[in-house]
Amino acid sequence: MAEKVLAAVRTAPGHTELRELLMPNIPDDGALLKVEVAGICGTDVKMYAKPPFPDPVIMGHENVGVIAKAGRTFSERKGLVEGDRVFVEHYVGCYRCEWCHLGEYRHCEATDWRTNPDARRYGYTSADNEYHLWGGFAQYLYLPWNSVTHRVPDGVSAELAGLVTPLSNGIEWALVTAGVKYASTVLIQGPGQQGLSQVVACKQAGASLIIVTGTTKDAARLSLARELGADHVIDVTREDPLTRILELTRGRGVDVVLDCTAGAGAAPVLLGIDALKRREGTMVVQGELAAFPDFPLKKLTEKSIALKSARGHRYRSCELALEQLASGRFPLEKLSTHSFPLAEADRAIRTVGGESGEDAVHVSLLPWAAA
Repeated sequence: MAEKVLAAVRTAPGHTELRELLMPNIPDDGALLKVEVAGICGTDVKMYAKPPFPDPVIMGHENVGVIAKAGRTFSERKGLVEGDRVFVEHYVGCYRCEWCHLGEYRHCEATDWRTNPDARRYGYTSADNEYHLWGGFAQYLYLPWNSVTHRVPDGVSAELAGLVTPLSNGIEWALVTAGVKYASTVLIQGPGQQGLSQVVACKQAGASLIIVTGTTKDAARLSLARELGADHVIDVTREDPLTRILELTRGRGVDVVLDCTAGAGAAPVLLGIDALKRREGTMVVQGELAAFPDFPLKKLTEKSIALKSARGHRYRSCELALEQLASGRFPLEKLSTHSFPLAEADRAIRTVGGESGEDAVHVSLLPWAAA
């Protein structure tokens, strides 16, 4: 095994350097992952432009690869051996707190960078910390005993497994958080990787009506939404979305609204509240609005709407995502639109952010691909 590891390191806001780092010595309860695919999402775009914590950081929190080296204790605890392909969640919990004991390690203080400056989370942790390799934008990734790993089923390629994070989020937010089930009627706002993943989750759950909204520039994505199972798509720049939703639901409105329009302002939230049925609807939102001074709380409470937060995923959702990928029921490979070598990490992130003008749905970094 090489003595040095090539990594794309964020050294300042909006700036990445390709660096050679020393290969760390792995403890008996640790392992090294040879990274095959590191997915990139909208969160990476924000973290790249305005890092909330000090650099240097190796970004990359959607990671798939092969176990290259594993300590004996690591293999015993994980049931993994060298050569196994795994998907690695970005959370690194303590496994001592109440949240970890409940299986909700995503809420553990040890992995929450927002409240803990010494938190461990892939793609968010300083490369100055011990073992260095805390992000997937590198040839290798360090796996401690408390990393969360999932064996990738036979027949699922590394590239396809790279979709587990958005797909597991779609399963978590639609089925667990919002409670979509058989015969549910659903409005999904935004046909990005999260919204399209939620189309698949809702279709699999048996939703009777799936409506997806987008804009004219989302034409290809809206077409893909139909291919993945959406019953109707609405271009909000060409027709009044609320009028159309009420037509499709015969004036009743939908049971569930899933807002995947991060950064689009208050309009989708307001539309969601109006589009929900008269009583006991549910809306799941991502926390992009820093303030909402005219929030219609009265309308929300009069309609008994449950407003819930979209926040990560749990273990079971990742397992279901892998099962979904292995089933081949949906053409999920069409979500993966772009890939870049490690030397083009900056370009890859900017492509997700829309700076290239390309319509990118899910973008991957391939650390071993030729530049």
